[in-house]
Amino acid sequence: MSKKLSNKDLKDWKNFVKSKDKVHSKDEVNKHSINKSKSTFVIDLHGFSLDQANEFVEKTINDCFEKEVSKLNIITGKGMRSKSAEDPYKSSELSILKHSIPEFINSNVELMKKIKNIDSTDEKNLGSFNVYLKSKNKFR
Repeated sequence: MSKKLSNKDLKDWKNFVKSKDKVHSKDEVNKHSINKSKSTFVIDLHGFSLDQANEFVEKTINDCFEKEVSKLNIITGKGMRSKSAEDPYKSSELSILKHSIPEFINSNVELMKKIKNIDSTDEKNLGSFNVYLKSKNKFR
């Protein structure tokens, strides 16, 4: 492939390489800046296996609860690239993150104690849902 870079692309790349900004790993929630002043926190589960996603979601909900974040937006994707439809032994409806992650959260009693509401009815964005967390002060 011998496609030449545009001057703008070349300039952007040089600026990126010279920059001291760090690219954060999506695998570690501690690398994200969760703090009290941030009322909404967003995570993207693209590229995670089901087990990795469940573990990451559980850790993130617990961390956000501790930091008193009120809303967690979880991006699962729509499952358009899922290979489950090609395998007759897998359910194309239950093996994708958009269905299994809310089910995982709802079935986890300890997580549900920290959650006010899970809103997965957003018709505009079927590839994400919101988790509204209780205040740590009101937790019992």
